[in-house]
Amino acid sequence: MRRVAKGNFGYIEYNRKFAAVRTVIALAICLIIFFTGLIIYKSNKSAFSIIAAIGCLPTGLSAVNLVMYLRAHPCSKKAYDIIEAHRNGLLIRYDLEMTSYDENYGIAAATVLDKNVVCYTEDNTLDTVNCEKHIKNQISQSGYSNYTVKVFKDINAFCSRLDQLEQIRVTKKIDPQAIEDAWVPGTVETCALVLLSISL
Repeated sequence: MRRVAKGNFGYIEYNRKFAAVRTVIALAICLIIFFTGLIIYKSNKSAFSIIAAIGCLPTGLSAVNLVMYLRAHPCSKKAYDIIEAHRNGLLIRYDLEMTSYDENYGIAAATVLDKNVVCYTEDNTLDTVNCEKHIKNQISQSGYSNYTVKVFKDINAFCSRLDQLEQIRVTKKIDPQAIEDAWVPGTVETCALVLLSISL
């Protein structure tokens, strides 16, 4: 199972599988330890039981992590192929599941260019207005308060906006990847990095 970096297509699917395997292994280890103590001492009142109980903590955390990824909304392969056909020189981030106190926002794809944050969701139940407000609030905390945020549910409208942004990119000679590569750890994150930071 090859690791998929955050922001790349397949990130959520990879983490679902990884979290499932990790949870099963952690649970199996706890059970082996517990039953080993039960077999040796003929009682559950041994150090083995305590170790198994302590092992349930990371197992539980792993299970919660698994549930979060199972509830997340990954970008479909069909949408990915369509978006990639319109990508050109833009930097596209995929599989961004943004969480807030009230609700989660499943963003299939997002790009940032010239004070524009443009997102696409395949979650028909997503409240785009609330999602836009959430993203604006999050990026403004890093100093990006004058950015326009738009979330699309229609992939054709999203791709049309990507084409417009590509024209702006070419005209202004913007290299989004170079901007990301120039970021120095410890300094204020780029807007695109903020989107990654606020996602699962």
